[in-house]
Amino acid sequence: MQIIVYGTINSVSLALMALGFAMVYGISRVPNFAHGALYIVCGFVCWIFLNSLGLNYFLAIILSLLVNALIGALMYRFVLIRVRGMNISEIIGSYAIGLAILEGLRWGGFKGMTYTLPVFMEGSITLGGVPVDYHRLLMMIIGVVLVGLLWAFTHYTKLGLALQGMAQDERAALMLGIDSDLMATLAMAFGAMLAGVAAILILPLGNIVVESGYHVLIMSIAVCIVGGLGSWMGAIVAAFLIGFTQILTVVYIGSHFQMVVAILAIILTLIVKPSGLFGRQHELEERV
Repeated sequence: MQIIVYGTINSVSLALMALGFAMVYGISRVPNFAHGALYIVCGFVCWIFLNSLGLNYFLAIILSLLVNALIGALMYRFVLIRVRGMNISEIIGSYAIGLAILEGLRWGGFKGMTYTLPVFMEGSITLGGVPVDYHRLLMMIIGVVLVGLLWAFTHYTKLGLALQGMAQDERAALMLGIDSDLMATLAMAFGAMLAGVAAILILPLGNIVVESGYHVLIMSIAVCIVGGLGSWMGAIVAAFLIGFTQILTVVYIGSHFQMVVAILAIILTLIVKPSGLFGRQHELEERV
């Protein structure tokens, strides 16, 4: 029961981390390697609004998510738009931005264990004999609701259908009058906001440290590669596969092997099924 409960919690956490990365790539085909940096930025901005400016926690969360969305949109409009379609340059450009943000925060003094966000609810509940604090339970509920809202947004709103059209066939979307760069900008903004939502939900369980940005980036890449780049459903399925595997590894081997599980998942997927579980990329059948 402990494996089931904490495996589910870990899986939902991974899904929240990877959802923004999967969304950006699925719509714009831009691999946002600054995803982990945006995750940490939202946490620090929320901390500043809450502790330095003395704002209400809910207002601090809303403002930090808006700031994150703005940063994501500006990243695309001023940098990534110039290298879009150049695969290596997209990776290098986005990773360089993320690296500059994370190391800039470290240089600016945002390091150590002094930066924390308060949990949403104090206390705990027992599920099947396993104690679970209310914040983790709330995180799971919000994660499920968020996935449902995203599905409804992309299927029943005009903007969501435009984004889905871009994800399915960019050339056909352009012929129908959909602005490719505008949709990519909005995708970056939504992706950054989703990274921020993950940060707001997960960071209260620990400290806000720069190193978490690199961890989130690696886990997001692992989830998206295993699930299939560009597939949101694949990312969710892969999050549960990796999430439960990590918990089993913690129980039977040791907690320090969790990252090893993610790296092995990437390597094995690229060897066995390069397109991932639900990926739509063409696999190389023969190499001459």
